Amino acid sequence: MRLETRQRIWLTLATALAPAVWGSTYLVTTGWLPPDRPLLAGALRALPAGLLLLAISRVLPSGSWWWRALVLGTLNIGAFLALLYVAAYRLPGGVAGTVIALQPLTVAVLAVPLLGERLPRRRLLAGIAGVLGVALLVLNSKAALDPFGVAAGLGAAGCMALGVVLTQRWTRPDGVSLLAFAGWQLTAGGLVLAPLALIIEGVPATLSASNLGGYAYLSLIGAALTYPLWFRGISQLSAPVVSFLVLLSPVVAALLGAVVLAQTFTAWQSLGFIIVLASVFAGQLPPRGRPNSRARTASAACARAASSSRPPTADAAHPKAERAGSTLTRPEHGSTPRPPRTPRRRI
Repeated sequence: MRLETRQRIWLTLATALAPAVWGSTYLVTTGWLPPDRPLLAGALRALPAGLLLLAISRVLPSGSWWWRALVLGTLNIGAFLALLYVAAYRLPGGVAGTVIALQPLTVAVLAVPLLGERLPRRRLLAGIAGVLGVALLVLNSKAALDPFGVAAGLGAAGCMALGVVLTQRWTRPDGVSLLAFAGWQLTAGGLVLAPLALIIEGVPATLSASNLGGYAYLSLIGAALTYPLWFRGISQLSAPVVSFLVLLSPVVAALLGAVVLAQTFTAWQSLGFIIVLASVFAGQLPPRGRPNSRARTASAACARAASSSRPPTADAAHPKAERAGSTLTRPEHGSTPRPPRTPRRRI
């Protein structure tokens, strides 16, 4: 196995750790957190983690990155978590998970105009298969549709998809660590959620030890640890590839429900489990055919650099001889061209 392939595998596994940890959010929320406080859970998940990473990195945005960090933090964290919780409350868990599973397809479509990526047929089919697999994994026959909840779920998938694509398009500034980059966005997203949580939900009268432990887990493990890994994967693996790893979240949630909560795991869920894993694997494969615009630009730049570093030819090294040869072989007006004279060797 080549070194590049091995490094890519390890990078993919490290990035996949983020959505795998996010898959435990449902179990932690239902078991450890106070009920009916979704916005507060999002704010306490993002804001303390962002402030912690800023305290460690001690780097603040500069210039245009003040508003870019606000936009990315709102899309990736603030608006995404708010709409996700609305969808979770208005829809059954299976319907909400299936709607969110549209994110890889949304990223693949947005990457065409924003990143110059192509939309390979294999990636499109893998995205459709991922939605089908998640539906088999989490849907049940009693699932009902609420238009407002479906709209919130689609909005959540669209917000995070646009945030992922813009994260790659703008790229992390030079000299800024992943901890600082993640801290900017977590702080911005937490500041967006905190006023909504205080106005709509308020602060609970008391917090138990299990509540504090649940908030600590979501903030330290579910945010401060996972988001730097997630943003590193976007910058090095590309947004369309990383977006397929999000499908691991419902897989982990279903497995934890079966192991910890003793929930049943049917044959249809097993089929959905296999389809989701196959979709994630297909999404990691490089596209076939001609490279995208970014790759073509890089190839052209390498070709120009190689041609500029090429040593000069014999004719270029002796311009006088070239001019002399051209004078000897230049035909007169109305005459036929003559071949160049062969110089005689002196004895």
